[in-house]
Amino acid sequence: METTTTALTPPPAPGIGHFIAQSDAVGHTLLVLLVLMSIASWAIIVAKGVAQALRARRSRAFLDQFWNASTLDEVRAELQTHGARDPFSHLSAHALHAQAHHARHGAAKLAEAGSASEFVTRTIKKVLDEETTRLEAGLTTLATVGATAPFVGLFGTVWGVYHALLAIGSGGAGSLDQVAGPVGEALIMTGIGLAVAIPAVVAYNAFTRSNRVLTGRLDAFAFELHSFLTMGEALGADTQTPARQAQPALRPVAAGHMA
Repeated sequence: METTTTALTPPPAPGIGHFIAQSDAVGHTLLVLLVLMSIASWAIIVAKGVAQALRARRSRAFLDQFWNASTLDEVRAELQTHGARDPFSHLSAHALHAQAHHARHGAAKLAEAGSASEFVTRTIKKVLDEETTRLEAGLTTLATVGATAPFVGLFGTVWGVYHALLAIGSGGAGSLDQVAGPVGEALIMTGIGLAVAIPAVVAYNAFTRSNRVLTGRLDAFAFELHSFLTMGEALGADTQTPARQAQPALRPVAAGHMA
């Protein structure tokens, strides 16, 4: 008597590949959405990280040149030669141009009304607002990804568990090993959601703090720059720190030179 041996096909190993293959259109849509959110957040993280490093290096170089200049004419010449490539040089270029423009043309238009000091102040405030807006670009996307990605992943998990339980119920099997596999696969979506959200949240907090420090330094520099342009010296010059005292003070520039 011959005995026929039938080879049993082992069940597919649980994992993300098997989960994706068993998912429906809703699961695939949620997974694609998480992938797109991850790509967008990492693109912003890399772009802003590189821009931040370049901005810090260029700002440091410009400030060294600014505080070592003997007159504002030297600063103007430096800006005309190399251009404004960082927030501090951008602010200086617009402030110097505003002073020269008002000295040359006066209050010819409503936007130029008021004294030279008021016109320079409005220009500085406008540039500060522009720089703040530029620094905050992309942060809304990071905040949105960090806040919503875990819930998108959780929704994918709930949807996967629901369909897994339906399949198990229709098959009439309810043992632990048959339930744990599909449910465990569904939990992958929650893990993906967390993997997308955590870098976005960390990057958002880091960029927000960096921007807050930069805007604080920019505000302090704008105050001193306004003092140079309107009075020819920084306020509180007699109480400056030793590091600032070691740097040569800028001499006022005549209105004719600024024109």
